[in-house]
Amino acid sequence: MMSESAQNETTQNAAAEGENAQAEVRDFIHETITTHPVVLFMKGTAQFPQCGFSARAIQVLKECGVGQLVTVNVLDDPEVRQGVKDYSNWPTIPQLYVKGEFVGGTDVMNEMHTKGELADLLKEAGVLG
Repeated sequence: MMSESAQNETTQNAAAEGENAQAEVRDFIHETITTHPVVLFMKGTAQFPQCGFSARAIQVLKECGVGQLVTVNVLDDPEVRQGVKDYSNWPTIPQLYVKGEFVGGTDVMNEMHTKGELADLLKEAGVLG
């Protein structure tokens, strides 16, 4: 049986490893959204979306004429899937970032697209093909 101090040390080590993993995920998200002008965190890929909301988000971006799109499949990594929700303080996937700024999910994208605001934002960002 483990001593109480050994159990505490094991718990502290696990907590530190968890914090390191979270920091790595935050760093990955930050680097991805600041390195690429348009990033969509989604379920699946642009070629093969894995949910209707992700499929619609891709459709909206295509309709806007986005030429430079980076997608991150959150189904590949549960830590990124949770991490992006924490990063944006937004509970759902997909999530769109333009020039490092969180725009919103599919509902927000749809609404902005209908009003022409999404195309304007993308033009300002210089990412329309």
